[in-house]
Amino acid sequence: MADNNLEVKENEKVISPVVIKRLPRYYRYLGDLLKNGVVRISSKELSQKMSVTASQIRQDLNNFGGFGQQGYGYNVEYLYNEIGKILGLDHTNNIIIMGAGNLGQALANNQDFDSNGFKIIGLFDVNPRLIGITVRGVEVYDIDMLEDFLKNHEVMIAALTLPGTKATKVAKDLVDMGIKAFWNFAPVDLNLPEDITVENVHLAESIMTLSYRIHTKK
Repeated sequence: MADNNLEVKENEKVISPVVIKRLPRYYRYLGDLLKNGVVRISSKELSQKMSVTASQIRQDLNNFGGFGQQGYGYNVEYLYNEIGKILGLDHTNNIIIMGAGNLGQALANNQDFDSNGFKIIGLFDVNPRLIGITVRGVEVYDIDMLEDFLKNHEVMIAALTLPGTKATKVAKDLVDMGIKAFWNFAPVDLNLPEDITVENVHLAESIMTLSYRIHTKK
């Protein structure tokens, strides 16, 4: 199973996962700058906005070619687009959601996905009361239709919003059907082949971490 601790290679160069984690943040800040009409920005100015040192910003971006010009800084639109390409946002990434309960529907209702190159094209569930409804225009299908659906649609990413007891089997079935990446909200660690990418979002663990940080400040 591929996880977040593994290093990423860019043109055979090993990129730290910590750097990869910062790229979406750069992308978000640059997007805000674009909306505000900012044409160029220096690493120092960007560091002040992001609370990351200018040196760290330059080091991070140099992993992918640098993009800056001495005495000019960074062209905001160009850097925004280049980071988007690195993140794979320059083409549409279709997603299916396994589990159409509250969390699954909340994900489907998130309009930020569309603007960032992601498109949710189907939700799947076993609950007959949910099958056939639509969430922001996306239909909830019977899970029995999953295999045929995947044969007719190009999908690489599945979001798992299922109980932990069901997530492992569903994930393995999806791998057999060709899914290559999982956005895992289920409270379970997935044991999948090495070539499968998993991004875990364990909400309970996150709130426990927050609780620790609150109480250790007392």
